[in-house]
Amino acid sequence: MPNSLPPLNALRAFEAAARHSNFTRAGEELGMTQAAVSYQIKVLEDRAGKPLFNRVGRQVVLTDAGAQLAAVANEAFQSIRAGFSAVQGTQDGTLKLSVVPTFAMNWLSLRIGEFQMANPKIAVQLEASGGVVDFASSDIDMGIRNSPKKWPGLCCHKLAEVTYTPMLSPRLADSIGGVNKPEDLLKLPIIDTGDPWWRNWFEAAGVKDPDFSNQPVSQMGTQTVDGNIAIAGHGVAILTPLFHSSALRDGLLIQPFPLKCTAENPVWLVYRETQKNNPKIKLFRDWILSEMEKDKAGYAV
Repeated sequence: MPNSLPPLNALRAFEAAARHSNFTRAGEELGMTQAAVSYQIKVLEDRAGKPLFNRVGRQVVLTDAGAQLAAVANEAFQSIRAGFSAVQGTQDGTLKLSVVPTFAMNWLSLRIGEFQMANPKIAVQLEASGGVVDFASSDIDMGIRNSPKKWPGLCCHKLAEVTYTPMLSPRLADSIGGVNKPEDLLKLPIIDTGDPWWRNWFEAAGVKDPDFSNQPVSQMGTQTVDGNIAIAGHGVAILTPLFHSSALRDGLLIQPFPLKCTAENPVWLVYRETQKNNPKIKLFRDWILSEMEKDKAGYAV
């Protein structure tokens, strides 16, 4: 029976080129010249009988056939890496995380040092990004993202629902004699009144059509910035208690009302199914799920 397995050197060059979308960077990773990578891709294309890349100037873009092969090749090499790591009995290596910015800055960055100290042989690389990682073409190991659904080919663990409620500094609340009813918030500067969370929360609190006409116009873009403005006493922010639990515990912020609304998209931890037995993946997964449970127990999110 003919051997249908493609040349592994060619497949390795293809996988790297697909991940980088660049022959030169693939060559740098593999210790090859750009010409050598191009030759290996040509060998693979000849074997496949169709082009795997479209060459547009100096750029290369996967064809439909190339994208199909790239997904399989990436999973295969990831699985080989994990298997070899298990054979070695080692947990050394780099753990690359892609994390939505607010979660990265307001939750993970406050705790990741504990994981690093407990696992000093794992070098954690954190990329704060709002973009969705394409695991088929990326070397990212795990992602933390907001989405209402799961993804095929990935292991998905729901870390938490995203809730939101107004928060402000105690000093700002005291400036009007305290915040005793939802309408009192409208006596204070509201941060980012264009955020639909505000109208959702006020409606849930029984305040129909809140008047923001005299409020300052602002759009800061992230909960991290909004939270810092609120801590400074310059306004009321609509925030997620989970992401600001430390500020609440330390008294830098107060949550004047127990009412919390739930956003559409929970926070998920995701990684390739082929990597579920990788030691470093298992270590981080178990650690973050445990930390999340501790946080939920310590503060209702």
